[in-house]
Amino acid sequence: MDVAHCHLEGNADAVEFCPHESYRHVLAASTYTLQEGDQPSRAGSISLFSVDADTVRLDLCHRIETAGIFDVKWNPVGDCSDPLLAVADADGCLRVHSLRCSSDEENGLSLREIADEKITSSMCLFLDWNPSATAASVGLSDGSLSIVSIAESQLETQEIWKAHDFEVWTTCFDIHQPQLVYTGSDDCKFKCWDLRDGPSKLAFQNSKVHTMGVTCIAKDPNDPNIMLTGSYDEYLRVWDVRSISKPVNETSTCLGGGVWRIKYHPFVSGLVLAACMHNGFSIVNITGGKTEVIETYTKHKSLAYGADWHREESFHEGKGNITLVATCSFYDRLLRIWMPESDLKLHQDIVL
Repeated sequence: MDVAHCHLEGNADAVEFCPHESYRHVLAASTYTLQEGDQPSRAGSISLFSVDADTVRLDLCHRIETAGIFDVKWNPVGDCSDPLLAVADADGCLRVHSLRCSSDEENGLSLREIADEKITSSMCLFLDWNPSATAASVGLSDGSLSIVSIAESQLETQEIWKAHDFEVWTTCFDIHQPQLVYTGSDDCKFKCWDLRDGPSKLAFQNSKVHTMGVTCIAKDPNDPNIMLTGSYDEYLRVWDVRSISKPVNETSTCLGGGVWRIKYHPFVSGLVLAACMHNGFSIVNITGGKTEVIETYTKHKSLAYGADWHREESFHEGKGNITLVATCSFYDRLLRIWMPESDLKLHQDIVL
């Protein structure tokens, strides 16, 4: 069921709901637009929205123009007083913005850049915060991986090394063992690095399973042994980190279109939202290594790139408590807010 939608001012590629308790209604959406010509440039923007599920409203709070953006992530909930939004951009920079209440803005919210770090002469494609929000891993277009420390208003590149042969499309801290960082690349390799033993210490790699580039990685927040990978080869794969030679289910699940993003549900165990590029968006239930597509969303008519779950439930007449979903598509510059038609709680236990 569609709740609301709007068009952004550039090609939409990432959406993220804020996880911090007082700001869970806040949604960040980013854009990347290649302006071709004699002097090509890469422009972008960050738009802040307030999403009211009860009154079915999507209100623009604040927008800033930036370099082209490939990824945005809010910091994990911790001791920080203000939510922080980290941005990986086409200028090779990691930037951190603070979310503030602002009387100057109609809806009372604004972003202010508090720190930036020029990491590379290439492009920053993806980022992930560590669980304590003291560092970020950043995947680069030249195949490198960077670890950047984040303290107050200071960013500092701690380590940078050649991790892959081609673009690093995804990187992921292990939330249960934060000394481990996973990476995936256009070279079809899925790797893990141990940060305790220097930047070049490879903990494991698998180069035989993915037949095309590895585009996304997600660690199960409730099971320390399970993680997922997505690939241009259209498969969602379930892995057990104790035996990384092959996926748990060797047949895996073909979602179609290329699996670009995967997001675990914030409180329904084993439920995953996937952005499938040329095949819309899917909600997938994962139990014991087996995967089942329980719902698809095909209202977008362009590349399905950005996807995230709202981190609060809302009550709707006839449907009970539901979780909203935000999705965006690239060339049609469209942001949509919708609610799943399925009763998601029938598929897994609720994590308290």
